[in-house]
Amino acid sequence: MIVSLTIVRYRKLFIPLALLAMALHRLPMWLQKGCTFWKLLGSGRNGTFDLQPDWQQWGLLACWESREDFDSFYSNSFVSGWWRHLGYEKWTLLCQPIQSHGKWDGKEPFGKPAIKDYNGPVAVLTRATIRMSKLKNFWNHVDEVANLMTNAPGYITSFGIGEAPVYRQATFSVWKSIDDVKAFAYKSREHAEVIKLTRSENWYSEELFARFIPIASIGKLNGKDPLNDLLKN
Repeated sequence: MIVSLTIVRYRKLFIPLALLAMALHRLPMWLQKGCTFWKLLGSGRNGTFDLQPDWQQWGLLACWESREDFDSFYSNSFVSGWWRHLGYEKWTLLCQPIQSHGKWDGKEPFGKPAIKDYNGPVAVLTRATIRMSKLKNFWNHVDEVANLMTNAPGYITSFGIGEAPVYRQATFSVWKSIDDVKAFAYKSREHAEVIKLTRSENWYSEELFARFIPIASIGKLNGKDPLNDLLKN
């Protein structure tokens, strides 16, 4: 399995077309050969969960049976053609699942990978559906965790993505190593306390946590490769 995350930036003039794409691209993605799971996504402004959407930036996360299936989509599909003609920047990260826990819309999109003894660069997806009664608690802690993450050793970049404003949110981040991820997640006292709160107060009705091996970085955002030449394509 190959997983792709594509982030597309539109010019301000084309924001209405970016919104239209969220509806229009559903049918071609549903029909796309070799695609086993996909989500059209909006973006936050600060690289993590964010109440303020970035109307110029949108995303697609998809699972592919093979690299060839992704390459065919990227070169020939209606969706990719839309991006080429209407977007002014596009970046894709391709990766391989190594660990996944939880569900997304009742599915396990990345299967049950169990790759061990890997400690190279790693991408991390944290995704949740937040209970309406817990929204205030959740959002009260977002800025604190975001600041901790972006200043943590080994952090490279991150994207705030979501299927719906406020309550269906995800963060996709890239790190230099799994040890860096573990240090941030479990050795940071403040972050560990937030994790405990999510459990004790039952913030989420559904959640998923997954790790991936980044295998290719294609394109640019804000004039550069977000991974700073970390990967060889």
